[in-house]
Amino acid sequence: MVYKYSELNEMPPMEIDDIDRKIIGLLHENGRISYTDLAKEVGLSRVAVQSRVNALIESGIIERFTAVINPARVGIQISAFFNVDVEPRHLHEVAEQLAAETSVTSLYHMTGPSTLHMHGMFANMKEMEDFMQNTLYSMPGIARVESQMLIKRYKSRMGMKL
Repeated sequence: MVYKYSELNEMPPMEIDDIDRKIIGLLHENGRISYTDLAKEVGLSRVAVQSRVNALIESGIIERFTAVINPARVGIQISAFFNVDVEPRHLHEVAEQLAAETSVTSLYHMTGPSTLHMHGMFANMKEMEDFMQNTLYSMPGIARVESQMLIKRYKSRMGMKL
């Protein structure tokens, strides 16, 4: 999915109150928390909490619920960041193609010296090399690629805190 930020297609922000913020915070900590437990934490009925969560989902504030996987536990040994310079006329096409790659975990159009900033995860160096050779270097419109491998992860946050 490519997120598009512009004034033309921007949804007006939904007003959320302190209870919504608390619900979002609790869901951020534990996306599997029950409506009953959420209700106890925020001091509302289960039905009221469920209604608020549904409204947060329908308004697009909560985009999705997901599981966070520990990469090392499933054999993913390489985490790398890429700065990819793309010719302007190929930007959208390259971004769409890279966003569809399973090894690409995040992809951003950036200001500054590089056009795209990307994160990818790979089982090993061979898989990363194959990705670079067969995908990045062969894709029309890519002018230059820089990569940096992660040594140690100190913090990794999913979503955002309000």
